[in-house]
Amino acid sequence: MQKIFTKQEYQKYVDKKSPNSRLFRNLIRAFVVGGLICTIGQFFFFIYSSMGFDADLSASLTGMTMIFLGALFTGLNVYDELGRYAGAGSIVPITGFANSIVSPAMEYKSEGYILGVGAKMFLIAGPVIVYGVSVSVVAGIIHFILKS
Repeated sequence: MQKIFTKQEYQKYVDKKSPNSRLFRNLIRAFVVGGLICTIGQFFFFIYSSMGFDADLSASLTGMTMIFLGALFTGLNVYDELGRYAGAGSIVPITGFANSIVSPAMEYKSEGYILGVGAKMFLIAGPVIVYGVSVSVVAGIIHFILKS
């Protein structure tokens, strides 16, 4: 027979079973790891700039490099360990986005390349892509109307 809990008893039970959050430690880890990822990106930007590329091309090359590294480290299961350690600090926009595309693709690889990888690759990142494209189309139309 199951015991029926009152709201207060249930809350005490949940508090007892839930792990204590180490908020300050988690904030420090997220800040440091996120900062390191951004520093690596800045390093690549400086490298590309020192090779004689202009700022726009250096930024594009840096973005491509960071996406590649995020996808590569996800494939090697390094990014997942980093995420467990750093929490939100590993979700720096460009590498975290690469991780969100590669993770489902790897997970559904056993279902085949078309129905597994192809169909499930954008499971997590798909709504972000759709929202970004939709908002940029609307913003472009508004910009076009206001410029006319």
